[in-house]
Amino acid sequence: MTPQHIELVKATVPVLRENGVALTRYFYQRMLNNHPELKNTFNLEHQDNERQPRALAAAVLAYAEHIENPSVLAKALEHITTKHVSLDIQPEQYAIVGENLLHSISEVLDVAMDSDLIAAWQAAYMQLADLMISMEKNKYQTLASQHGGWTGWRAFKISAIERSGSAYLFSVTAQDGQAILNAQANTPISVRVSVPEQELLQPQQFKLSASTENSYQFLVEHVAEPSPYSVAAILAQHYDVGDVVELSAPMTV
Repeated sequence: MTPQHIELVKATVPVLRENGVALTRYFYQRMLNNHPELKNTFNLEHQDNERQPRALAAAVLAYAEHIENPSVLAKALEHITTKHVSLDIQPEQYAIVGENLLHSISEVLDVAMDSDLIAAWQAAYMQLADLMISMEKNKYQTLASQHGGWTGWRAFKISAIERSGSAYLFSVTAQDGQAILNAQANTPISVRVSVPEQELLQPQQFKLSASTENSYQFLVEHVAEPSPYSVAAILAQHYDVGDVVELSAPMTV
């Protein structure tokens, strides 16, 4: 990035503080309308309650504030890239995100796509994307090299469901019968399910209650007024012993 790029990005900080969530809300709507296949990747419940737009707005603001020294954000990037790997985010998806983010900045802030500001944000985004892609590549390689490790989504059969107060304890075993990665209790793990009556998959993270040589257990809390896309509610209401869900490998954040 050039000094001019840095100054232009820093100049948007006040706008991001004031209107960051409006920008990211618009961005997600734009991207998911243009690329509906990504609805299988992004948790739509978190879109409805604006958890994801708020999280992205905070991340974009932090990056703009520290554009001169992004290493300050190392801990946050470690967390984000770990989450991305758990959702099987791939390098080619960064191009889709970048295109829609730049157009969203242009359209929400009413600046031309060929303006210096958009050029500055393009340089900033590419710098961040390259860093995150590299971090995620290393994480995928580490997962694949471990005993029982895997990358992407893997089919698991539900072997038991136990009611525990208002929650459900799910036990699952790998459908292929092969080894699974050992993990400690409270390690986050992503579970993906089919949304009833829709051609749609939805992921959500839960925490492992326990793991053995061939099974995982995770607790699903009762949801009082669930979104149609609530993975917890779908698991509790529509999945039984013998059904299959998809899991990504557990990772320590």
